[in-house]
Amino acid sequence: MTTSNIQLTSTISKDNQLTLALKNIEVPQPSADEVVIRLEAAPLNPSDLAVLFSVADMTTAKQSGSQQSPAITADVPAKFMPAVKARAGKAIPVGNEGAGTVIAAGSSPAAQALMGKTVAVIGGGTYRQYIAANVQSCLPLKEGTTAKEGASSFVNPLTALAMVETMRAEGHKAIIHAAAASNLGQMLNRICIADGVDLINIVRKTEQETLLRDMGAKYVVNSSSDSFLADLTAAIIETGATIAFDPIGGGKLTSDILNCMEVAASRDMKEHSVYGSDTYKQVYIYGALDRGPITLNRNFGFAWGVNGFLLFNALGKLGTKTVIAMRKRVADEITTTFASHYTHEVSLAEVLQLKSMAAYSKQATGEKFLILPQK
Repeated sequence: MTTSNIQLTSTISKDNQLTLALKNIEVPQPSADEVVIRLEAAPLNPSDLAVLFSVADMTTAKQSGSQQSPAITADVPAKFMPAVKARAGKAIPVGNEGAGTVIAAGSSPAAQALMGKTVAVIGGGTYRQYIAANVQSCLPLKEGTTAKEGASSFVNPLTALAMVETMRAEGHKAIIHAAAASNLGQMLNRICIADGVDLINIVRKTEQETLLRDMGAKYVVNSSSDSFLADLTAAIIETGATIAFDPIGGGKLTSDILNCMEVAASRDMKEHSVYGSDTYKQVYIYGALDRGPITLNRNFGFAWGVNGFLLFNALGKLGTKTVIAMRKRVADEITTTFASHYTHEVSLAEVLQLKSMAAYSKQATGEKFLILPQK
């Protein structure tokens, strides 16, 4: 086994500075229920950027080191330091998920059964070349599936499935999804078509409308259109959607969605009430593409909720049986329903190049980076 194991870490020092660097660490040895995975592909998700950059002001980013071992430093505003006090001085491994080949296995039958297989893995620190992982954190991929195809087997697929399962568990019958042309949005669209669930896709560009309609989406509304609110309300009336998932967070989109839901619900009210309709309306915020305040213009009565939506919390509520079925579906459909498309492939060193960083930090719809740790 090789002795080289490069890992990408993010460190915030107590003197208000973020440092991103590559470190050479030991290749791990597996315990009884662990396997060692030669990581060959790992996606750059928005949740990874939150760990990578944390609260640093990336407009101050500077690059140093060599081409093979670069480093990035950036200032952390003093006002944000209390929020990251717990991680100050610690080198945090970055990367939520990835895929590769099992090259060593512990003594348990479950670990031995994975020897030599291509698996996806979740659990943190996947921006490295070799990782030890418990077998429960691994998803064996179907024979013939490559590490690149399986690299995004957890975060986006399980989040999209969790949205549908949450809708069902809470008694809703249709979904509204914002920033719907993303990789996750396209997955959700395919799931809803396959499962017969009405999905209202909110986009902000005409080309994104076209993309989703070409994929079979029935309801697509453009937030940049003058008729957006009317179009959204009409789609809600037709579908009966009372649950939404929003990765944007800041701004007034959550408010707009709730207000349109209320307009749709009020059509069935026989008498006026100062408390609005009794139809419960729910918006889950699962991202922070806009880090500004969430503005609520309260014209949507009192039967509503706005909550955060985190994958692992959602999975805990759904239960073991449902999660096992979700994972099996992902493995079976990773090259179809849950296929991810990448516009850039970079090495670990290239992640720490200012040019690459400027591109992937935009989190632009339609652009997705894949890290190749062995490159």
